[in-house]
Amino acid sequence: MKNGNRKQTGIRSSTTSIPMLEQSEAALGRVTQQLSRLEKRDWELWTIVSLTGILVSIGLLAILFRAAFDQETVHFEITVSRPLVIGLFVLLALLNTYLVTKRFEVRRLREQLISSTLQKQVIEQQSFLDPLTEIHNRRALDEIAGRFISQAKRRDSELSFLMVDANHFKQINTRFGHLTGDFVLAEIAGILKASIRGSDDVVRYGGDEFLILLSDSTAAGAQIVVNRINRKLADWNEAGNLEDFQISVSIGVAEWKDGDTLDEMLDGADRKMYEQKNSSSC
Repeated sequence: MKNGNRKQTGIRSSTTSIPMLEQSEAALGRVTQQLSRLEKRDWELWTIVSLTGILVSIGLLAILFRAAFDQETVHFEITVSRPLVIGLFVLLALLNTYLVTKRFEVRRLREQLISSTLQKQVIEQQSFLDPLTEIHNRRALDEIAGRFISQAKRRDSELSFLMVDANHFKQINTRFGHLTGDFVLAEIAGILKASIRGSDDVVRYGGDEFLILLSDSTAAGAQIVVNRINRKLADWNEAGNLEDFQISVSIGVAEWKDGDTLDEMLDGADRKMYEQKNSSSC
């Protein structure tokens, strides 16, 4: 993608966009509130059960103790009609069945809520991943870059952007076919991921272009990552994965300064990448 044709992302370093992590936390917060309401309903049911048991026990004890202390001697004798006893047991059985049913209903609602929320989160996360390379896609760039820039501003730390482009990639599709081209893109993405730290990130910027975000890293520190990528690519080529073809990449590095916009960082890294590509082709 040429510099003049780059699509503007509209995000600046001062923009406070909501990171994907905060969105996940907000969703989990909503789930927690709903689960709390369900737990409250559950406790209400058990409170009813407990109070019912206590009231029935008090009633029975009142009858027993009144019969026991009517005379000087303790004597327990209660006469209750059979229909009343049957009715009491039926009532207690119906109440217990109702409460147990309601408790299972609350539990089922809780499980459905957790399941649907997790499924929604998985779908949202998958929408930010490139299915071929299994790294973040262009859609996730604004969120990721906003998080990295906000972190750099908050910590007053360094931040570097690396634009990576596969050299002569069209020749791979022409000579070996698109399936091999997809395989090579996935391999390059794996090499890039293996060359960075857990605090860094890789985005498939588009086609055969990738963007690496290095936290707490200057342009000089980013060169270490560049060298690591080139070594891993050399090892991959030595393994003979493609017959009579060497995979190489051009990498442009731009170091973020407070006040730089994301568009400026992308354009700077893009220019450096094309400078290296043009110099290597000479």
